[in-house]
Amino acid sequence: MSTPLLKVADLTVRFRTEKGTIAAVNGINLELQRGQVLGVIGESGSGKSVTLRALLGILPPRKTQISGAITLDGRNVLSLTKRELSKYRGGEVSMIFQEPATALDPVFTIGQQITETVMRHGATTKAKARARALEMLDLVKIPDARSRIDNYPHELSGGMRQRAMIALALSTGPKLLLADEPTTALDATVQIQVILLLRELQRELGMATIFVTHDVGVAAEISDRIAVMYAGRIVETGTASDVLKTPRHPYTNGLLTSTVIGARRGETIDCIAGMPPDLAAMPQGCAFAPRCPLATTECTAAVPMLKKSGADQFVACIRQEADGRHAA
Repeated sequence: MSTPLLKVADLTVRFRTEKGTIAAVNGINLELQRGQVLGVIGESGSGKSVTLRALLGILPPRKTQISGAITLDGRNVLSLTKRELSKYRGGEVSMIFQEPATALDPVFTIGQQITETVMRHGATTKAKARARALEMLDLVKIPDARSRIDNYPHELSGGMRQRAMIALALSTGPKLLLADEPTTALDATVQIQVILLLRELQRELGMATIFVTHDVGVAAEISDRIAVMYAGRIVETGTASDVLKTPRHPYTNGLLTSTVIGARRGETIDCIAGMPPDLAAMPQGCAFAPRCPLATTECTAAVPMLKKSGADQFVACIRQEADGRHAA
C-alpha cells in the first residue's frame, strides 16, 4: 500500500480546567490514504470534534496539552511554527464546520470571504480570486451564483450557507478536508443533498476526507472506512461495510441497534444503558465496561488496545477472539 497522506500516532489531548484535567482524546492512531473518506462516529463527547480541531491546529494553546504525532504528507503538524501553521490551516487542510451561520463572518459577503481566503493562500490578484470564488460557488451548485456571490450569509438559506461553507473550504484545493457534522443543522431533504454533493466533490477532486457524524446512516453513505470513538479512544475501525454489517465491539453494536428505523408502534427501542463517562474521572480499564452487557471484572483490569479481528477490522475489546466472535 502507498504511503498514507495522514498518519496520527498516539494523539492525546488534555484540557486544563478549574475542575481538573479533561482527557478528551486518549492516544488514538489512524491512517488516511489519498482520496479516501474516513467516517468517525460516536456519541456526543466521544472526542470526534476535538480530534478534528487538533488535526487543524485550532485548539487554544494556553488550555490545551497535546502529545503524539500528526504527520501530513511527511510533515509533523505539531512542530510547525506559527507562520507555517497559518499557511497549513486553510491551505493544506480545510474544515467544514457544523453551523455555517456562526462559522461565516456576518459582515462580509460570501464572495468577499472566499476571495480573501484564495488570496491568502495563493499568489493571485483580487480579480482572479473572485473568479475562483464564483467557480467554487458554481461547483457546489448554488443557483444563480453570479448574483449570490454578493449575498451576506443571513441572506442565504441554511442549505445555501452550508454550500457556501463547502465552497470556502475547497477554494484553496486542500489535500485534506475535515467535515465536522456538516449536516446536523439541516433538515432531512437538504441533508441528503449536501451529503451527495460532498461525496461527488470528494471523488471529483480526489481529496482525503474525515467526516465526523453521530448519524450512522450518513457515515454509511459517504465513508470508505469507519472509526468508532468512545471516551476519546477509537474502539473499532475497518471498512464501512465490515463495521456496519458485522460490528465486533459491543459499543458499535449498541450504536447500530439504538434506532427507531424498522421499529413498530409499541415496541421497546433498544438503547445503550447508562451515560458516557466523566472525562475528568475516567473509570479503570475499558471506559465502556460500566455500560457493557458483556463486561466482567477482567474488563476493568486494563485499557484494551486495538487488535485485528476478522479480515480488516480492529477492535479494542478483550472479549474478542481471533476470529472476531465475542468470547463466551
